[in-house]
Amino acid sequence: MRTLTYYVATTLDGFIAGPEGGDPSGPAGGFFDVTPDYLEHVVTHYPETLPGPARELLGVTAPGTRFDTVLEGRRSYQLGLDAGLADAYPHLRHYVFSRTLTARPDAAVEVVATDPVEKVRELKAQQGGGIWLVGGGELAGALYPEIDELVLKVNPVVIGSGIPLFAGRAGADPRAFRLTEHTVLPGGVMFLGYTRA
Repeated sequence: MRTLTYYVATTLDGFIAGPEGGDPSGPAGGFFDVTPDYLEHVVTHYPETLPGPARELLGVTAPGTRFDTVLEGRRSYQLGLDAGLADAYPHLRHYVFSRTLTARPDAAVEVVATDPVEKVRELKAQQGGGIWLVGGGELAGALYPEIDELVLKVNPVVIGSGIPLFAGRAGADPRAFRLTEHTVLPGGVMFLGYTRA
């Protein structure tokens, strides 16, 4: 069975973006620094998570070892569209969950307007590699019961408010995870991997 991994950057206080959304690593108001040690770690361990143009610029041709499918919510997808990328991950099967997109912005991107949990269960039952959940927080909140692994890129910054790791959830529903990997980079970012206990 395939696994769903929420691989995402977060602040120390658990936010994946600021209150207005937007690209938290972008030049306009970004608070996640993309340092050389961070980039090297991603290229070495998670090359498939780099957008197509970044892979090309860095000369990355490695297919990756973890994921062959990427999922993202409408707002996360919009960040790519705003940057001129209708398919930021052409090297992966790409699904966008949205009830507002009426047409496919790119032939290779599948727009899913149905229940995210149902679609993820269908994908997990298929043959293939891991499934990467980019975000955003609302999609992660909807897929909360289906997340098998977390890979948190914890950045040494606190922002006070914003879009949480899991948005739109009502009430507590504790889930235990065990630490399976950890790397602390010289620049201060921690890569923490957890598997559902």
